[in-house]
Amino acid sequence: KISSVDGCFLPCCIMMRSSFINGTATKFLLVVLCVVVSTSRAFVPIATTKSTKKSFPLYMKKTVRSKKKGDRSKPKGFAGAIRDMQLSTFSYAGDVRPGKQSPQRVVVDEAIVKPDYFQDGTPKNKPQLLPWVIEVKTAQEIAKMRVAGRVAREVLDIGGRMIKPGVTTDEIDARVHKECLARGAYPSPLNYHGFPKSCCTSVNEVICHGIPDDRPLVKGDIINLDITCFVDGYHGDCSEMFVVGGEEAADDAAKQLLQTTYDCWISAMNICMPGKDYKDIGAIIEDYVAAKGFTTVKNFCGHGIGSVFHANPNILHYRNNEPNGQMTSGHTFTIEPMICEGVAKPLTWPDQWTATTVDGKRSAQFEHTLLVTAEGVEALTGKIETSPLQFWERDSAVKKGIWLGTTPDAKKRAEDLSANAKA
Repeated sequence: KISSVDGCFLPCCIMMRSSFINGTATKFLLVVLCVVVSTSRAFVPIATTKSTKKSFPLYMKKTVRSKKKGDRSKPKGFAGAIRDMQLSTFSYAGDVRPGKQSPQRVVVDEAIVKPDYFQDGTPKNKPQLLPWVIEVKTAQEIAKMRVAGRVAREVLDIGGRMIKPGVTTDEIDARVHKECLARGAYPSPLNYHGFPKSCCTSVNEVICHGIPDDRPLVKGDIINLDITCFVDGYHGDCSEMFVVGGEEAADDAAKQLLQTTYDCWISAMNICMPGKDYKDIGAIIEDYVAAKGFTTVKNFCGHGIGSVFHANPNILHYRNNEPNGQMTSGHTFTIEPMICEGVAKPLTWPDQWTATTVDGKRSAQFEHTLLVTAEGVEALTGKIETSPLQFWERDSAVKKGIWLGTTPDAKKRAEDLSANAKA
């Protein structure tokens, strides 16, 4: 973290040294400098390899403001002129370019419970400082998270069925927004740290946080649709990959990327049970994808989830020794590996959200909200009776068919769904 206190350390040292020479006047300047710098704004870096354990999807600025945050992707005035210059000169890595965004949607229905950031964009509840301190959900909280997870799954499936050539991601976002409200849910990404839309749509080389716009989808595109719904005070978070035009539109390299990403994800979820270290998840993922020639992104991570969108533990998708705690019955968290064809280092667009691969090669991701139980783990955002069976589920080398968890009940439900699911 870069704080105002850290920021004044070096200039203060310089001033302290010079004060021995220049006397009282310099000491006075030192006091003024410390006051000015210590009252300046503080930031949390978007993502660096060194600070990975502090990096959450959609987690950026932490300054508390009383008024509503502006859309950071559409600054006005002088900042807008600078952004326009950045857009005109920015060197994009691949073929995807930002399109035109529609106005930010709002939720005015007073009957819908809203998160604490819905007006000013700033979450008020922060994760525990110690990374191994993880909330254990009560039976009542788990029941609410099941509802939120079910709603997120329904909305994800509806948005997924819209993915066809010619459809814009803004049209998908509009439908996602509408379906959230119809279920009494608030779309969690909306205005979270100023994010301008109700879902994330990440196409081809976009790793995560793609902003829906007027770019029409093209046959052969691969797209991640990331949905989070806030229902009665709790979040349900999930994402899935889709091929624009269906399986026949995917080239062989895309199929291999999608299959590898899905299988490493299932492999990681399969080890989850009480007593397991959270750090073990990353080793499973990285070892699996590296053996097949792919890379895993280190700059973004999975996270604990509940009444707070992003909480402990941090789920790192690569080998690590971070003390992020052990799994216990009642823990809820996400696993969401981002796997790349080439270099896994992200390039952030001028909109300050969209992260693509630096080499323009494609990336894929899957995500579930998971619940640890005494018998294993289950997906609170698992597929339902109307969910389609994707080719990577059909052809998986790890678990053929739909995966809902490792508990006896989850396995039985998955078998029933797989037997009746349609592609």
